[in-house]
Amino acid sequence: MKKDQIFEFFRRLAEANPAPETELAYGNTYQLLVAVTISAQATDVGVNKATRRLFQEVKTPAQMVALGEEGLKERIKSIGLFNTKAKNVIALSEILVRDHGGEVPADRDALTALPGVGRKTANVVLNTAFGMETFAVDTHIFRVGNRTGLAKGKTPEAVEAQLDKKVPGPFRLGAHHWLILHGRYICKARTPECWRCPVVDLCGFKPKVLEQGAKPPVAKKKVVTKKKVAKKQAVATKTA
Repeated sequence: MKKDQIFEFFRRLAEANPAPETELAYGNTYQLLVAVTISAQATDVGVNKATRRLFQEVKTPAQMVALGEEGLKERIKSIGLFNTKAKNVIALSEILVRDHGGEVPADRDALTALPGVGRKTANVVLNTAFGMETFAVDTHIFRVGNRTGLAKGKTPEAVEAQLDKKVPGPFRLGAHHWLILHGRYICKARTPECWRCPVVDLCGFKPKVLEQGAKPPVAKKKVVTKKKVAKKQAVATKTA
């Protein structure tokens, strides 16, 4: 995707949603950190359902430590991997109380040093809570980046680097929100809804689904003949 196409890509997404926000519910920066930390392999809807009661009781790291691991497990047991997540949240809360005065640090290295907090989680917190131009590459952004040609990469880190390099200034703060929402509701994994996509003409994805209810074209399987197999074996023998 060329420079002018990338600008137009984000201009259209921004026009449709001028103030994009995370769909995770939270009341302060600490609650945001907790919500993002426990959101791995879970939907935002599921996380919000689990944290609704929790965040009424717990608003600070000290209160989370007082609740304890078993108490936290009971409140987030509807979320996958809740045992590990509860252990990490209690551990990171203890560190915040002990080393950061109960505050969430606005520093990626300090955040990723916390149990259960990876680069993606840190980037979400830095962007959403502290207004930093970061790109949190989840499965949606990874898919959209590669599928559209906006930011290709074999790893989340590679896609993040491409976004950091290519996203124009006016759109850098909201870019990761627009891309997540686009991947979640339009550029879906199994069947992208290209027929209602605002950037369909800019997208490099070839098997577009341009009619509602249609399915993506099935890729043709490569036919491997005996002649091709013999040729490959001969090449392999020569280079061995």
